[in-house]
Amino acid sequence: MKKKIAVIGAGQVGGTTAELLAMEELGDIVLVDIIEGMPMGKALDLMHMGPIYGYDTQIIGTNNIADIQGADIVVITSGVPRKPGMSREDLITTNAKIVREVTENVVKYAPNSILIMVANPLDAMTYLAYKVSKFPKNRVMGMAGILDSARFRAFLAMELKVSVKSINAFVLGSHGDTMVPSKTYTTVGGVPVKDLLPKEKLDAIIERTQKAGGEIVALLKTGSAYYAPSAAVVQMVKAILLDKKELLPCTVYVEGEYGLTDTVMGLPVILGANGVEKIVEFKLPPDEHEALMKSAEAIKKTCQELYTLKVL
Repeated sequence: MKKKIAVIGAGQVGGTTAELLAMEELGDIVLVDIIEGMPMGKALDLMHMGPIYGYDTQIIGTNNIADIQGADIVVITSGVPRKPGMSREDLITTNAKIVREVTENVVKYAPNSILIMVANPLDAMTYLAYKVSKFPKNRVMGMAGILDSARFRAFLAMELKVSVKSINAFVLGSHGDTMVPSKTYTTVGGVPVKDLLPKEKLDAIIERTQKAGGEIVALLKTGSAYYAPSAAVVQMVKAILLDKKELLPCTVYVEGEYGLTDTVMGLPVILGANGVEKIVEFKLPPDEHEALMKSAEAIKKTCQELYTLKVL
């Protein structure tokens, strides 16, 4: 029996995610949006693309969230995108209300699903979804670390003039300016990146990685990144549905890991059929551990706003 994947929010990220999922043939797709006709139009267009690319994925577009009934995985992309000059945290007031309502519907119609959060501010929205859904923590996660690590890898490949396939990278912490690109666990052909680049050059690449989302928003002027975020979601879905047991950085709820409690954090996890099957605790050098703790403080501050807004 085919798996069912629901993508809630059919904007740039949601539509592109549906496209990439269809091409991977990981399961049938339900694309949901409140804009009348829009998800139906995108779904039909994707169905027309099937004969060209050779996929037999069934894609349904709908304005009725009840159509996610029984979904195995639910991807939440709904919410307003960033505009030039905005931080991800600026979106919290609007998107928290949207994400709470969507999460309540996920609980109602797909109570056994694994939930992947994409809406920003990513850390706070993942925390909100975990608290509202009351799902086990292995079934609620946020897409951020894979995207941020991909950006780090891309910038390093551009600088070192090597294939991105040669680079393994881990970006931990928040999906924001306090994210922590690890110098220790980022390697090029197995060699630690800190041994291949001068400190000032590596620090500049790390800063660009931290601000990469804003750089794209400023260039686009309307909307935000969607190709790489969508690809990151698909990597997560693939790891889960194919039970790959893949080690990937994802935003997850912590209960003691890395000395943190009652918050979410971008950390290395094993993704498989049960969702987050394990949070892997890397031994971080003092500077990276300190940076991770500062990132945790920033995340907790943003999450506390959810209580102020009375969505929790």
